Amino acid sequence: MLETYLTRTWPLRIPVIGAPMSPVSGGRLAAAVSMSGGLGMIGVGSAQPAEQITRDVAELRGLAGDVPFGIGLMAWALEARPDLLEATLAARPFAVGISFGDPSPYVSRLRAAGVRVCAQVQDGETARVAEKAGVDLLVAQGTEAGGHTGSVGTLPLLQVVLRDTKLPVVAAGGIATGRGLAAVLAAGAQGAWIGTPLLVAEEARNSAVARRRVIDARESDTVHTRVFDVLQGIPWPPRFPGRAIANELTARWHGHEADLARDRDAKRAFQEARAAEDYSRAHVYAGQSVGLVDRVEPAAAIVDRIVRDAEEQIRALTSMLA
Repeated sequence: MLETYLTRTWPLRIPVIGAPMSPVSGGRLAAAVSMSGGLGMIGVGSAQPAEQITRDVAELRGLAGDVPFGIGLMAWALEARPDLLEATLAARPFAVGISFGDPSPYVSRLRAAGVRVCAQVQDGETARVAEKAGVDLLVAQGTEAGGHTGSVGTLPLLQVVLRDTKLPVVAAGGIATGRGLAAVLAAGAQGAWIGTPLLVAEEARNSAVARRRVIDARESDTVHTRVFDVLQGIPWPPRFPGRAIANELTARWHGHEADLARDRDAKRAFQEARAAEDYSRAHVYAGQSVGLVDRVEPAAAIVDRIVRDAEEQIRALTSMLA
C-alpha cells in the first residue's frame, strides 16, 4: 500500500486527487474518485450559476454519502463571482482548490471553516505566493496537463517547487499510468492530481463522442493555446493558455488570436460546431497523456489500476539499490 502525506494526514486511502475539470468533473465523477479512496474534486466554471455547485454536491452525497471531496475554484474568477465562494463554503467540502491567481484573499476564511486549501502552481514564483498565502498543499501543475496551465514541464517544476517551498506537494500533468505516479512519488511528490485519464471515465460529465475524440488522440495531438478562450469570450489570464486536442480551428488561429477576436463568422461557426459535437472545430481540453488513454471504463477501474501499477513499479525500484 502506498503511504504518503495524503494518506497519513488526510482521510484518503490512496494518494490520488481527481482534477476539478469543469464541466466534466461533476458530482458523479467526484463521488466515484472519492469512493475509490482518493479525493474527488468538483470543477467550477467562471460563468456557471452558483446553484450548480449545490446540485453537484447533492449528487455526490446522494451517491457516496459523507465521503471527503473537494471543489476547485479559480482565483481570477472569484474576483467577480464571490457567490461561487459562498456556495462552496455552504457545501462544506473537505478541501478547496484556489488556483490561477493569488489565493491569499480567500485562504483565511476557508481555513476558519475547517477546509483544507490547495493551490495549483505553475512556476516557482506562484508556488512561493501560494505558500505565503497559507495554503495546506501545493499542486505542481506542469504544462503537459490538460486544460489551462503554464509553460514549465511537470518534472522540472516539481523539482523547483520541492526545492523552494516547505509544503507537501502533489504533481499534475502527464500522469496517466502507474509508471507516472511512481515517478513523481520517487521524485518527492506526495501524490498525483489526475485529469486526462478521467475524461473517459463512465461517470465523466461529457458525451460518448467527446470520449471517442480523447481515445483516438495521440500524445502529439495537443496544443497549448488561447484560441478557445477567445472564441468563447472567457477572460482567462493570458499566462494560462489551455491545452486541448488540436483541430482545424487551432491550425487556422493559433498564434493569430488578435485577428480571431474580431472574426464574428469564426465565433459563430465554433458555436455551431459545439452544438453539433463536431470536434474537428469544437474543443476538448486534454493533456499530453492522452496517448495513454485507450478505453472507457468506470473511474474506480482507472484509479485502481494506476495505484496498483505504481505499487508494482516502486517495489521493482528497490532492486536498483545495492
